[in-house]
Amino acid sequence: MRKDPAPRPNRTRRARPKSSPGKPSPSRTNRDTPAQRPPKSEKTARDYELTTKRRGELSELAFVYKAASLGFHVAKPYGDSERYDFILDAGHRLWRIQVKSTTTLLCGLYRINAHRRTNNGAVPYQPGEIDFLIAHIIPENAWFILPIALIQDRTSVLLAPRRHPRGPGLFGTYREAWHLLRNP
Repeated sequence: MRKDPAPRPNRTRRARPKSSPGKPSPSRTNRDTPAQRPPKSEKTARDYELTTKRRGELSELAFVYKAASLGFHVAKPYGDSERYDFILDAGHRLWRIQVKSTTTLLCGLYRINAHRRTNNGAVPYQPGEIDFLIAHIIPENAWFILPIALIQDRTSVLLAPRRHPRGPGLFGTYREAWHLLRNP
């Protein structure tokens, strides 16, 4: 059998004095006021810093703009499970495109990763996965159009800046070589 709990004393709420809208009542305490956001602080350098992922996304957008302005049709596959970022319609053929970007010089050359990551480390792209690796050199806004057959066994590629003292380098002829996508 269940016993009734002890009766509770009657609690009544104390009426608060009314105040005009927009002005808190002088009798209100801090816990009665709604939470307010702290004042906005100035943005720090970290707030403006682009992550490598964000920089890559911006380079992909720049690629779409550049390719479309040259008359190519560009499609992005659903999801990110494929090895390629875009499908480029050159009229006579569809190309699988992987876009990579860099901002950093290494011993006077720009380094581009030409691989994908697995649990076993870096794996170079193969001809069955992509057709072209397109490298965006952000500081120069330059594009290198690299056929996969040229770089298939490499995990990285070093690209010379526009005015390099030792010349255009191994891949200099592929700078702005958009014609390769029209006539392979």
